[in-house]
Amino acid sequence: MAKRRASKPARGQTRSHFLEERLAEEIINGRLLPGTRLEEQTIADRFKTSRTPVREALRRLAATGLIEIRPRRGVVVSTVTRERLAQMFEAMAELEGACARLAARRMTETARQQLQAIQRKGVEIMEAEDPDAYETHNRAFHAAIYSGSGNEVLEETAQSVRARLAPFRSAQFHIPGRVAKSVAEHAEVIDAILHADGERAYAAMRAHMLTVSDASAVFATRTPPDRV
Repeated sequence: MAKRRASKPARGQTRSHFLEERLAEEIINGRLLPGTRLEEQTIADRFKTSRTPVREALRRLAATGLIEIRPRRGVVVSTVTRERLAQMFEAMAELEGACARLAARRMTETARQQLQAIQRKGVEIMEAEDPDAYETHNRAFHAAIYSGSGNEVLEETAQSVRARLAPFRSAQFHIPGRVAKSVAEHAEVIDAILHADGERAYAAMRAHMLTVSDASAVFATRTPPDRV
């Protein structure tokens, strides 16, 4: 059974990061629709906190493009069109494909063993049917390949674009069967890396990311209520 979202921060998680995670989830899942106004005090009252962590969470969400902070008009949920989302994922696919290609050529034996260990953990999480835990695992998988590319500029660029797409990427894991497909797609990338086949690693990662794009597109467009 999938775990329910926590109603309070996990151990070691700040209140602002908890709020950021919850609000992002509600935007992606359609509970907070494009155009919805987000009032700091209303959110603070809802989560029984002060306005300071709310303000910090909203600032980070604005950096991802999920919300817009408009001078003298307040904060509203952004409209992310399917076309814009597709373009962002296309850019991400090229960046991650490049990382996978270089990782196939440069990743050390120790790093390859760690990548295999990450994959084994992913299988365990899939069998436990825990999409929230798989989201954390998925970040570790991709981070390992970024690092394995041996190119810090490429790694930093990929991480930056990933941050903007993170809410959409995490939402996909609540689609039935998506976690199992992700595990299989990761396995294809890993096999190519272990065989030092850069072009196959690139193609497998690019195909994986475009599949993620298709799985995430369902969350892109909705119609707004007044405010939250």
